[in-house]
Amino acid sequence: MAANIKGPGIFLAQFAGDAAPFNSWDAITKWAASLGYKGVQIPTWDGRLFDLKKAATSKAYCDDIAGVAQANGVAITELSTHLQGQLVAVHPAYDEAFDAFAPDKVKGDPKARQKWAVEQLMLAAKASRHLGLEASVSFTGALAWPYVYPWPQRPAGLIETAFAELGKRWTPILNAYDEAGVDLCYEIHPGEDVFDGASFETFLDAVKGHTRCMINYDPSHFVLMQLDYLAFIDIYHQRIGAFHVKDAEFNPDGRQGVYSGYQSWVNRAGRFRSLGDGQVDFGGIFSRLAAHGYDRWAVLEWECCLKHPEVGAAEGAPFIDGHIIKVTEKAFDDFAGAKTDKAQIRRMLGL
Repeated sequence: MAANIKGPGIFLAQFAGDAAPFNSWDAITKWAASLGYKGVQIPTWDGRLFDLKKAATSKAYCDDIAGVAQANGVAITELSTHLQGQLVAVHPAYDEAFDAFAPDKVKGDPKARQKWAVEQLMLAAKASRHLGLEASVSFTGALAWPYVYPWPQRPAGLIETAFAELGKRWTPILNAYDEAGVDLCYEIHPGEDVFDGASFETFLDAVKGHTRCMINYDPSHFVLMQLDYLAFIDIYHQRIGAFHVKDAEFNPDGRQGVYSGYQSWVNRAGRFRSLGDGQVDFGGIFSRLAAHGYDRWAVLEWECCLKHPEVGAAEGAPFIDGHIIKVTEKAFDDFAGAKTDKAQIRRMLGL
């Protein structure tokens, strides 16, 4: 049977807030459904929408959460642990900045913060199992990122040591996801040690090719890095287990390029845009994913330096829906076909 991409879905992280309808699970799922979304991705750190610890320990709670979503017209696509995953590995240069992602009880204490982050990932594995999900999405964190540009010259073994440590930290977590029957899909993202295909391969080697080590595919970051995001699908399609639909544009000039001169988002050569306002070839992406049999969710991650988020959300559902390809179950030229005749085949080949 032909596999079709599910969607449209929407990541709720950029929309959750203190005002209705964004301040409760019931209200925000109704809002998403009203725009035409069929699925929602949950930011597990946002207590206004979701109690991760309770979800990990109570199947009944998960049944209630899923039931509310279903009653309101949407399914749960994945659980996101992006912020917690970031804290699994933090270079000291970023300690103070990334403390913002952590609860007050572990701020200023990198070891306690990392322990908390790992516990969060473990809880998300159990919660995902309780919810019957196939995948979860996260970040790898980073130890080597300050050395991404090879100046000053990196000492031999620096990158290998960083990835060996990443592998050591993530392997037990990946094992927990395997036990839960859930893929852990890392977003390939600048600021993480896993930021392109080559670094993903290095990480995959560090976790010994773990079957649960997967990719959350987001083409917007590849546009900003000038990576061939269509070829990426062909190379890594067997590891793509989740999909963030996000647009971006890259407009270099005589003053700035990929690094964008420390400018604010609106003034950067590379910047994120609402769906359809950027340069991403989504027709090509959806075609490649469909050709490779991707049958999981297409989830809007809205980030734009110009457009209002609610406008972007309203435009996102029909945009994604219009790009999802209903995969054919027969060849277009079947009408001209004939029954297989082995004797005929041999004659046609002169055998």
